[in-house]
Amino acid sequence: MHTSHSRAGVASVCAAALTFSGLVVTGLVAAQPAAAADPAGYQNVRINEVTSSNNDTVELYNTGSTAVSISGWKMSDDGFSPQSFSPSSTTIAAGGFVTFNSPKGLGDSDKLVIYTADGTVVDRVEWATNGAKPAMARCGGDGAGAWVTAATATTFGAANAPGCPSSIPAASRVRINEATSNGSDTVELYNGGTTAVSIGSWKYVDGDTTHTPVSISSSSPSATSIPAGGYVTFNSTLGLGDNDSVFLLDGNGSTVDSVTWATDGAKPSDERCANGTGWFRTAVTATLGSANSCSGSGGGQTGQLLGGGGALTSGCSPEAPSGTGSTPSGTLAWPGGPDVTIADNVCAFTTSTGPEGRDVSGLAFDPANPTVLWAAKNKNWLYKLVKSNGTWVPDATWSATGKQIRFASGTGEPDSEGLTIGANGHVYVTSERDNTNNTVPKDTIMEFDPAATGSTLTPVHQWDMTSQFPQLNTGSKDDANLGFEGVGYVPDSWLTANGWVDPLTGSAYNPANYPLHGSGLFFAGLEWDGSLHVYGLNSDGTFTTFGTIATGKVSVMDVMFDAGTSRIVATCDNTCGETHTFLKVGAAGAVVPDVTYTNPAVMPTDNLEGFAIAPTSTCVNGFREAVFSDDGIHGFGNGSSSYGHAVYSGTFPC
Repeated sequence: MHTSHSRAGVASVCAAALTFSGLVVTGLVAAQPAAAADPAGYQNVRINEVTSSNNDTVELYNTGSTAVSISGWKMSDDGFSPQSFSPSSTTIAAGGFVTFNSPKGLGDSDKLVIYTADGTVVDRVEWATNGAKPAMARCGGDGAGAWVTAATATTFGAANAPGCPSSIPAASRVRINEATSNGSDTVELYNGGTTAVSIGSWKYVDGDTTHTPVSISSSSPSATSIPAGGYVTFNSTLGLGDNDSVFLLDGNGSTVDSVTWATDGAKPSDERCANGTGWFRTAVTATLGSANSCSGSGGGQTGQLLGGGGALTSGCSPEAPSGTGSTPSGTLAWPGGPDVTIADNVCAFTTSTGPEGRDVSGLAFDPANPTVLWAAKNKNWLYKLVKSNGTWVPDATWSATGKQIRFASGTGEPDSEGLTIGANGHVYVTSERDNTNNTVPKDTIMEFDPAATGSTLTPVHQWDMTSQFPQLNTGSKDDANLGFEGVGYVPDSWLTANGWVDPLTGSAYNPANYPLHGSGLFFAGLEWDGSLHVYGLNSDGTFTTFGTIATGKVSVMDVMFDAGTSRIVATCDNTCGETHTFLKVGAAGAVVPDVTYTNPAVMPTDNLEGFAIAPTSTCVNGFREAVFSDDGIHGFGNGSSSYGHAVYSGTFPC
């Protein structure tokens, strides 16, 4: 488990265009439906692309973590009443697309409004002359990005990135940042760009389709420009209800941004967290005209980041993050999509040895079956997780409550931190100490056969490296808790193909020199100083030590090998600014850091100790799942819908 031995202070992270393995993506986060009660999930459905030059095609995208039925939904433009349409499917899967052709023609200067079967406005987009030729598309994130005219061919039914321009227009950096419907009916705009934006001719409109857009400059207080990094607030003359929307239009009448909320969603305020870029959630106190505090925000963050889960149950006690430190210099923004969802049930990991429900640490996808995610709980428990309706839950056919693990003696409570899957399909787990004697280090790697029967597992083999780390054996439980925090299995084939030099011989690594080690080596991460320690784990219970690797981090909480990027990944939580360092074999034959990324910007700054990327065999539209675990289940804090959750799901490029 993470401790607070590191320095204070954390660096801010800016969204930017990035290059990784030749793939260019953006980290811009934009409009999402606001926090609210939305049991049918309609607020998670967004218009994602539209064209008036190709059979008047429309694409909808589901930003949420559960499927949404659109049966009976309707659409209208600026000249006809709501009409039924025939979608490619009446259900939109989580993260999925549905397309349809407009039942009426769409013009070069037009608007599109989507309604539920009962007439509630779901989303709306307007465009000026030639705006939808070849297409209007969200750029910077499907369902989330800024509306721009697509630069290349349409991408209906797939992610929009290939059709987006190389840079987002300055005007599209202006976002709706906060909205209230508690009597003041106030809207706040924020300019996240580097230049001032003129809004003298801009307008806004609410969710009532009978209303005519109103000029911002004619509202009170009046505003005609937003400085770079600045704010503008104005009171809506249209009134904002409990179940309403705000749509922001530029001087041409094209949609810039929007937000939608359901009953009580904007009382007293809905705000973006993080300020200017994140998802909307209900705020305790409005901060109009200044940065959103995102402090103590409560009930209902949009399902895109924080979806469901219910209230905390008895015995579940989240732990505030500790040990926040700075981000390493040169760190880049997350290269995957900005979308992150809660991916477990609330208080899901309470056990007899950890009734508070905390301490979920290591994560690893099963390479032979990527529908399985393995998780280690520090209080000596192992979980086999599978997906159910977009949520990772214990596989009831293995154990609905997880299995307890012991040391090779059959006794003790391993402080199980990291885990990986070996070539034999066995689960290898690291432990820092025995929790029944927690002032003494016990840095071990244990091999478990997941096919073994019973509710308690004993290692097939166990390797004890404690004597290599005398600095941890001081009689302090804090020092004893800074040992093996993560481990990753790295195949020999990757090491030899990339020219890794064996530190023991000074020559190219030859696996045949170590006949008992299997077909790969194990890289264990030490929380004490962020170093990786390389071992050959022999079948006779002995091990070979291949030396130490510097990651450039002050600490390491998880380690994995990703075949998709051909990199070893060392993860650090808020101690290092929530970062992941990808390591390669350098020109001299040593394993060295290549590039470091932050977590997605919308994620909380917590003790996020576990990290796993799904195999490339799971790729859809150029992305695959990335999973994070919160060791303290703190989320955004008490009252937020992430409070009490341990597992988050995002996307990473293929």
